[in-house]
Amino acid sequence: MTRILLKGNEIAVPQVAAASSFSEATVVRLANPSTTDRVITITETRGGTGIGSFTLLANSTEIIEKQPTHVVFVNGGTDVLGTKVGFTN
Repeated sequence: MTRILLKGNEIAVPQVAAASSFSEATVVRLANPSTTDRVITITETRGGTGIGSFTLLANSTEIIEKQPTHVVFVNGGTDVLGTKVGFTN
């Protein structure tokens, strides 16, 4: 059974100008406790080339894998939360 290993404190996912690498995380757990879908984007650096984006549905969670220097931001709001995590057996 795989379990989530917490590696940092949960913070609000920032908007584009303050995009975060989550302390150079390679795995980030995202939670959207709101009733609004939010678009999550990953870029190489703040203001850099886009890697990709997806819609994080309302009242849902996702785990993303990324490069340590890649940054994550949300299209709006302050309700999406993110935490640096890892996996353990």
